[in-house]
Amino acid sequence: MQQVKYILFTLVAIVVLNACSPADGDFAGSEYMPDMGHSIAYEANVYTDYSLNTWEDASTIPYRQGAIAKEPVTGTVPRGYAGAYFSDIERREEIMAMLNGEDGVNSINVPVNGSVPYYYEDTEEERTRAIAEIIENPYPITEAGLEKGEELYNIFCGICHGEAGNGLGYIANPDENPNYKYPAAPANFLLEEFTNASNGRYYHSIMYGKNVMGAYKDKISYEERWQVIHWIRHLQAEELDKEYSEDANTLNPEFGTPMSQMSRMASAATDMEPTMAPAQEAPAEEGDHGSDDHSSGH
Repeated sequence: MQQVKYILFTLVAIVVLNACSPADGDFAGSEYMPDMGHSIAYEANVYTDYSLNTWEDASTIPYRQGAIAKEPVTGTVPRGYAGAYFSDIERREEIMAMLNGEDGVNSINVPVNGSVPYYYEDTEEERTRAIAEIIENPYPITEAGLEKGEELYNIFCGICHGEAGNGLGYIANPDENPNYKYPAAPANFLLEEFTNASNGRYYHSIMYGKNVMGAYKDKISYEERWQVIHWIRHLQAEELDKEYSEDANTLNPEFGTPMSQMSRMASAATDMEPTMAPAQEAPAEEGDHGSDDHSSGH
């Protein structure tokens, strides 16, 4: 009976040892209940050595190489690429139908507020160039846009710059925040310096940050950035007892075009008719090219 126990124990030990044999050559190896000791899936957002990944040395692909984020291939266009909306006026309805998932059974609705290229680097020289060149807000002033701009501003900007835009947000206001230790005063958008600044000053700061302010390009989309800028202009107009709304812009016409004005311009262009028939040129005699340089087409 004692011998039977020894034999049975020996067999169990052999089975257990074989069940935990390592990989070798063409043999994938085996492990008793591997899910208990090893993570099958990648650990999200872990770029350092993963202690539980004990197969790292034997792996053909290092864990870090598989876990770290990859750059998209050259020429990749981000989903929701907002530039598509402006790319072809004549095909705008067709483009929007495609982006809204209406052009096929298997189409996907893609929000048109994604990424657009920004041709300015994160340097002081490029910041100066952006301030000089980026003037007009590409989105008209609308009531819905101002509402969205206010919401986003209060979420991302108001904590520092204040809901009124006066630079006295909670994090930077010693009267409201007993733990106030802010290293630098946030910008007061109601000062003349910022009221007169071009839209490029705001957009570049949103993209890259400025001083102790970090970048917000990864937090709010292309359209959302411009709606936030609209709301900042609205706050400035209120401070100066002016109007910056869907109906009028008495702050500065360069900062934004009211939707009502765009509607009137579009209506005028549609209703406009030629007041006179185009002039008809008499056929030129052979060898006669005329004395007017403009008629030659050069």
